Amino acid sequence: MPTSALAATNLTKVIGDRTIVDDVSFELRAGEVFGFLGPNGAGKTTTIRMLVGLIRPTRGSIAICGFDIRREFEKAMACVGCIVENPDLYRFMTGRENLEHFARMTGTANGEITRVAELVNMAHRLDQRVGTYSLGMRQRLGIAQAMLGRPRVLILDEPANGLDPAGIREIRELLRTLAEEQGLAVFISSHLLAEVELTCDRVAIIHKGRILREGTVNELISSQRTLELRVGDPDRAAAILADRGIEFTRDDHGFLLPLDESDAPPIIAAMTSNNIEVFHAARRAHTLEEMFIEATGGETVG
Repeated sequence: MPTSALAATNLTKVIGDRTIVDDVSFELRAGEVFGFLGPNGAGKTTTIRMLVGLIRPTRGSIAICGFDIRREFEKAMACVGCIVENPDLYRFMTGRENLEHFARMTGTANGEITRVAELVNMAHRLDQRVGTYSLGMRQRLGIAQAMLGRPRVLILDEPANGLDPAGIREIRELLRTLAEEQGLAVFISSHLLAEVELTCDRVAIIHKGRILREGTVNELISSQRTLELRVGDPDRAAAILADRGIEFTRDDHGFLLPLDESDAPPIIAAMTSNNIEVFHAARRAHTLEEMFIEATGGETVG
């Protein structure tokens, strides 16, 4: 299989006079979890629907496992397992019966049912009605259903939506296992930014139909520069910073400066030479949520 499990190139979707998705490009690699984030109306769901063949792009191309989705649709879709919105399950049937029904629809051998149930840790509940399952169990059964055809790419829309903390952790561990041990390329759309930070290897942020930022979680977080400074005489320190032309904000704990940690020594020297005690000077640890808010101008994720 090519290194690139899924590649979207210059993907554009125009509906009427509105451009919903505008020249979006990204790549998903085997063995990684890729997070797709954006505010409400940013174009996330439209992009997902194009990736899984539910709607056609106006322009651009999608290749899955090397197969162009326009020219080799069936081969491309054979490589994909997906859940768009909620898993499509029959609650009056058992988990096994649901998987058997889906296996018949897709021409998958029943022997696969045991394999996927074990992958998602559901083998012990497979003969109970889905109506008795928790939301987290239904999500895991939905992922098992998506895994029946042995896909190389797994596309999930809000897989942890509505789950309690224990359920969110289970889904996170499952997705990491599928990527690391099964070699799947996992694409997830999510509004749980703290969870994305823990789950994903790389992230793309889409806003008003365009990709604003893309990279590893560490790259995106480290792009935020803030130096925390705590001193014994804040008022005099503020005057020194202002004299040196250094922008700053003050909070309950001290100063926040838009500088790297490597810029701290001359500032500390200026403070100590003026007999101002320096208690703390270090790079502030940013979160993905802070970076997201800065990138999108504070719009709500969803």
